[in-house]
Amino acid sequence: MVLPFLALLIAIATGPLFFPHWWLRHYPKLAIGLGSVTIAYYIFGLHAAPRVLHTAQEYVSFITLIGSLFVVSGGIHIHVKDESTPLANTLFLLFGAIIANLIGTTGASMILIRPWLRMNKSRVDAHHIVFFIFIVSNVGGGLTPIGDPPLFLGFLKGVPFMWVLKNCWPMWLCAIGVLLAIFYAMDQRSFVRGPVAVLEVKKRSEDKWKVDGSTNLVFLAVILASVFIDKPLFLREAIMITAAVASYFVTSKTIHAANEFNFHPIREVAILFVGIFATMLPALDWLGSNAKSFGKLEPTFFYWGSGLLSGVLDNAPTYLSFFEAAKGMYGTSIGTAELLHNPQFASQLVAISIGAVFFGANTYIGNGPNFMVKSIAEHQKVRVPTFLGYLKYTFLILMPVWTLIWFVFIR
Repeated sequence: MVLPFLALLIAIATGPLFFPHWWLRHYPKLAIGLGSVTIAYYIFGLHAAPRVLHTAQEYVSFITLIGSLFVVSGGIHIHVKDESTPLANTLFLLFGAIIANLIGTTGASMILIRPWLRMNKSRVDAHHIVFFIFIVSNVGGGLTPIGDPPLFLGFLKGVPFMWVLKNCWPMWLCAIGVLLAIFYAMDQRSFVRGPVAVLEVKKRSEDKWKVDGSTNLVFLAVILASVFIDKPLFLREAIMITAAVASYFVTSKTIHAANEFNFHPIREVAILFVGIFATMLPALDWLGSNAKSFGKLEPTFFYWGSGLLSGVLDNAPTYLSFFEAAKGMYGTSIGTAELLHNPQFASQLVAISIGAVFFGANTYIGNGPNFMVKSIAEHQKVRVPTFLGYLKYTFLILMPVWTLIWFVFIR
């Protein structure tokens, strides 16, 4: 019964790359069809309807947060200066990394990618796209459950909201610092070699930074505050949906048009995760029941295991799989909050959290925003690395940084 889960993950990893037209037409049938097989097995074969209902509740909470942040962020438009210096670019990426923890990597990516392309339009290159994905779309969101989907799934499983920030900030700071330093060096080289006209335009540019749709910051604050509500059932989700609907109708059409806002990206995420949440039930239950037989697994295993798999599969189900494996080593009856007082489990969960979030940047398919950024850049005629071209940056830049993180913090 794990086969539908594996089939769906392989399809998600290969479909958009090798069969894009077929994938766009048929991915809803595939995700819902495979999910239905597992759900039918649990309800009619195992008579485990409560397990299915619990998973459905987690899915609703997950997709409501992701969807509401997506809608609200689509109502915020940033005007930027036409040309930017390497220092300004570096500070912009740092800003993106910070706000990714407040509006999610998807929200931050959708708000900032178009301003990022405009402010570098005279010399935009592959490294601008790649480092934006590295920092804003992935690593930046590694401090809060709102930041990246894997961490929110952990929050739904009982990990306290501030736990990741308290335990993972040194790794986040190190990774962001090193990546920004590398980007600055590469961008400085590109800037110096760029046309002289770029410097002249920058000097006489009278454009000013401006944010349209600031009313949506209020809706954003409402969504963030509602995250901490857990009773009564679905009150949190009702507040988020209300804020998102209000944001959509309050935001002017000109802002949505400027952001090229549409519901296709969140629709795809919602449908795919219906299939993921359903089909991964047997895998999670098996891991929880059999993890004790694995013996003692060190944080290094969880870091590299969750990390490398997150690069080739979606990092959210990868996080859950390793989370359940780590938790199962201590018995299925112990709650997450109680387990976190165990230093060994805490160190394993840190390794899983960092691995899943950081390594999601390794490929275009590691995290949802990666492909969104690639698609937007290509639509604006920007030279974007191919799948294999992107891997060159992964091996030359990311893997040494991930090895440094492991050596200093995880090992």
